[in-house]
Amino acid sequence: MSNVLSEEKKQQVIALGKLGWPLRRIEQATGVRRETASAYLKSAGVVVCLPGWGRRAPAKPAIRVTPDSEAKPATVTPDFIAPFSEKQGAPSAPSPPSASVCEAYREWIEQGLARGRNGKAIWQDLVSDHGFAGGYQAVKRFVRTLRGPQRPEAAGIILTAAGEEAQVDYGSGPMVREPQSGKYRRTRLFVMTLGYSRKSVRLLAWRSSVRIWAELHEKAFRRLGGCCRVVVLDNLKEGVLLPDIYDPTVNPLFRDVLAHYGVVALPCRIQDPDRKGKVESGIGHTQKTPLKGMRFESLEEAQMYLDRWEQRWADTRIHGTTKRQVAVMFAEEKPRSNRSAITNTENAWFIWTVAWRWRPPITACRRDGSGDR
Repeated sequence: MSNVLSEEKKQQVIALGKLGWPLRRIEQATGVRRETASAYLKSAGVVVCLPGWGRRAPAKPAIRVTPDSEAKPATVTPDFIAPFSEKQGAPSAPSPPSASVCEAYREWIEQGLARGRNGKAIWQDLVSDHGFAGGYQAVKRFVRTLRGPQRPEAAGIILTAAGEEAQVDYGSGPMVREPQSGKYRRTRLFVMTLGYSRKSVRLLAWRSSVRIWAELHEKAFRRLGGCCRVVVLDNLKEGVLLPDIYDPTVNPLFRDVLAHYGVVALPCRIQDPDRKGKVESGIGHTQKTPLKGMRFESLEEAQMYLDRWEQRWADTRIHGTTKRQVAVMFAEEKPRSNRSAITNTENAWFIWTVAWRWRPPITACRRDGSGDR
């Protein structure tokens, strides 16, 4: 080969070749010459797509006409059904497009777009606050005509068994008026998402600390009615004291709280946010849909609004990856009354911990000597 590529660039070229990209497009996307990319694809056993594949239909054989050939006279069949008209050959005028059901709400939809609300949030607000009877697709098409289509981004999918994994992370919450200063202040948004059903628990807090981080996990476990086997988290200091690619140091308080519930912390590798892409997607969905452009007068009001949205819209939605309702999938992994219920899977096993009277929550503040709360 004329050029030697790095292993990462080589795998990138091979992956694009397997997707059916032609050499010219691979060269434009990666900067690798077509000759070099072709050599690597052939060595990997990938069929190289040439430009124009599948674009042209095969040409029909030409028909030769000779003076001796007998041409059949054309036959004309009159149309006795259609009414006689002098302008039968003229094309008919196109029918005017039907008006959208969203046209009456155009001003309100434009105001929502100006605030940064997406199509899903606008449709939910129309149904909840204005009694809108149309479907989401009608709003989606109307919004697309106002701002143009957006290209979706590709992302990998990590499949997990029911009850096996939950992902947790912080995000920026809504603006809430602080009681002491009377000014609006940005809150913290804590999200825990189950890897199988995509059921999420969303909690708001004024600030973050090791104790608050542990308490938010306890509240999330209580809302779910149990806990899974593994919690995947980012390398924030509330959960991980020392990030390391092989042996990260988990915060002792956080580790003890999870050990009380039989859960193991699994920190992500450094600069690998895709490992917890489900909770990242849940945070982005929360910020863009229910909380975008919203302000609240108290933290309790904001939490109540978020809980209503969670029950009315998030739990009843059909997830784009699983193509199933979130509440139905959560019912499959919902904890039973028996604490020792064990589910065997092909790769892992997990135990739901449910009965709180047999296993009360640990007091998160005992390490600092402040006693029970």
